[in-house]
Amino acid sequence: MKIEHLAIWAKDLEGMRVFYQQFFDFESNDMYHNPAKGFRSYFLSFGEGARIEIMHREDVEEGGEPNANRIGLAHFAISLGSRERVDELTEQIRSAGYKVVGEPRTTGDGYYESVIEDPEGNHIELTA
Repeated sequence: MKIEHLAIWAKDLEGMRVFYQQFFDFESNDMYHNPAKGFRSYFLSFGEGARIEIMHREDVEEGGEPNANRIGLAHFAISLGSRERVDELTEQIRSAGYKVVGEPRTTGDGYYESVIEDPEGNHIELTA
């Protein structure tokens, strides 16, 4: 078994797609559009592993304060392969004006990681 994809509702579908392509080299399929449901989505992928589906529909409402601790998905992690790459990408994302919510560090369970926010406040761990 493996995780095939995770899905994120987005306010700005194009902005989210550009972010993930710019910083993580995701490839995007063509937009899927279901006019009857007002639904649009992209699947973002790179190499092996799970894909990310970013989705938009006008009637989907926000679920509380961004970054609030709440039941549900807290974050997802993208492995970059080295501490140096974690440091570099963290700085690139910060320099582009996005929020770094956890500076690069070794965690108590031995991971080297930083935590950044995508344009809509979803937390992403960048791991070595």
